[in-house]
Amino acid sequence: MSALNINGRDYTVDIDPGTPILWALRDTLGMTGTKFGCGAALCGACTVHLDGQAIRSCVTPIAAAEGRKITTIEATTNGSDPVGTAVREAWVKHDVAQCGYCQSGQIMSATAFLKAHPKGKQPSVAEIDSAMAGNICRCGTYARIRAAVADAAKALA
Repeated sequence: MSALNINGRDYTVDIDPGTPILWALRDTLGMTGTKFGCGAALCGACTVHLDGQAIRSCVTPIAAAEGRKITTIEATTNGSDPVGTAVREAWVKHDVAQCGYCQSGQIMSATAFLKAHPKGKQPSVAEIDSAMAGNICRCGTYARIRAAVADAAKALA
């Protein structure tokens, strides 16, 4: 049994503690917003926050999350998170999504970056690119992603 705090709610899951967080979320708890991409922490589709830090849930075991807070795309975009709201609005404004598969991971990386970035300081292109480097978009919308992150930072200033 593993005790997990996900999106501010406590859960107990009866699965092997070595099971990746991704599969606990998707298969055990039915939270399908977090996507499976590569299974090797290379694409970023499975990005969630662990105590506010963007992590790859496909390779992080649930044992590493006990006593910590997991935040998924469901909580970041439900309207209760001002940073998530700013990111979501910028994503729509810049028409970022094409196929959409990578978007939950992209948004999770962007929100973690903006929450850690000093308020009122506009991030540079290099800072945005560095923060988003672990997320692959097969459709190639990187320029729109960069513009949306910059726009969200302005909205939060």
